Amino acid sequence: MTNQEPRRVDAYAAHAAGALLTPFDYEPAALGPHDVEIEITHCGICHSDLHLIDNDWQTSQFPLVPGHEIIGTVAHKGPLVSHVDIGTRVGVGWQCGSCLQCEWCERGDENLCADMVETCVARPGGFAERIRIDGRFAFAIPEALRSEVAAPLLCGGITVYSPLRQHARPQSRVGVIGIGGLGHLAIRFAHALGCEVTAFSSTAAKEEEARAHGAHQFVSSTDDRALKAQRESLDLIISTVNVPLDWKRYVNALRPDGVLSFVGALAEPLTIPTGLLLARRRSVSGSPIGGRVAMREMLDFAARHGVGAQVETLPMHEVNTALERLRRNDVRYRFVLERG
Repeated sequence: MTNQEPRRVDAYAAHAAGALLTPFDYEPAALGPHDVEIEITHCGICHSDLHLIDNDWQTSQFPLVPGHEIIGTVAHKGPLVSHVDIGTRVGVGWQCGSCLQCEWCERGDENLCADMVETCVARPGGFAERIRIDGRFAFAIPEALRSEVAAPLLCGGITVYSPLRQHARPQSRVGVIGIGGLGHLAIRFAHALGCEVTAFSSTAAKEEEARAHGAHQFVSSTDDRALKAQRESLDLIISTVNVPLDWKRYVNALRPDGVLSFVGALAEPLTIPTGLLLARRRSVSGSPIGGRVAMREMLDFAARHGVGAQVETLPMHEVNTALERLRRNDVRYRFVLERG
């Protein structure tokens, strides 16, 4: 269906930095030739949504409709959309557009495009009944994935899958720092890939949970002796935390050619002696979400291997309850809002 007249969209928005979300409606842009309109059924809540609500990155424009882990069905589509049909269940993550012409887009790394369009930055996101976006960034959700466990894969899942895709093999030994919304997914994906997985956490009580997600070993990040014992034992370490740690210990835990990959943003600069990198040809990297090829691959892999997020669902009208509990880290491990 094409040339649909836009009708106002009911949503939840923050009207100032740090404010509670309240009902809000807006008139969407006209449906473009490559666009789809999605009737939203589920939307995950990410810590990035809190950063946007609080304007921590100084990029927020108010009123702000957060939400970028979106699942729904295609209600309308532009005339040039051919990869999904009306009624197809699709997902949208942090990115909903790029130039599609630069060298990064042409090689399948649209997430590195300088003209990347973010789903809920300077445009309304998924805490709403509907959304209109470039259909080339709407991904069909495999039938084997339930919507509530698939929603967090569209941001959290692709965030941890990408460094595994780039740096790990089935025989790799992978460490995961932090057993939270990102960390539990990193463990699940690494285990499904066939890797030997070591979980690092400052919370000893999370050992049983980490092992249930697929970790083979558990190491307390506050136990210096235990950290020293990990020396040259891992090929890849994925850090999902946003707090400073003794990063020299983790670099020392890498084998030759090992990689310490950050997917959690640190407020403080890293201080790592270059000698630790040079001696064993180690490296430090960052990894932001993933391109369209990686997203489709991740969803297919998750469906095939039964990888999904551990979630707690709440109706969308309880969004402020979910956000307040997320601020207290009172969730195992991701909130997903459902529209009734």
